Amino acid sequence: MKDTLNELYEVVLSRKNEKAEGSYTCYLFEKGLDKILKKVGEECSETIIAAKNAENIDNNEKKADVIGEICDLFYHVTVMMAQLGVTPDEVNAELEKRSLKTGNLKTFHTTDKNT
Repeated sequence: MKDTLNELYEVVLSRKNEKAEGSYTCYLFEKGLDKILKKVGEECSETIIAAKNAENIDNNEKKADVIGEICDLFYHVTVMMAQLGVTPDEVNAELEKRSLKTGNLKTFHTTDKNT
């Protein structure tokens, strides 16, 4: 199986280290973390909207919109990771560790507003 996310990360790192004229990735690194985080937030919102618009609709175009937005989000999160020095291996290790947990359903506590 092709490891596309690791390959994307390597390309993003290369853009961070070796500036390429006209590269959107280089532009993001030049603008810094605030710009990168803004784009992550925008793409997250666009992914949510695409998913909401596709809910209960058997429509390949809507599904393609969701997939496209997820890809945009993954790309911008990958740029953020590279900017912060977080590697895919570190994320994979944490996901693996979490997958071993059982019974980790979060419980929500109610508070007595009279006390």
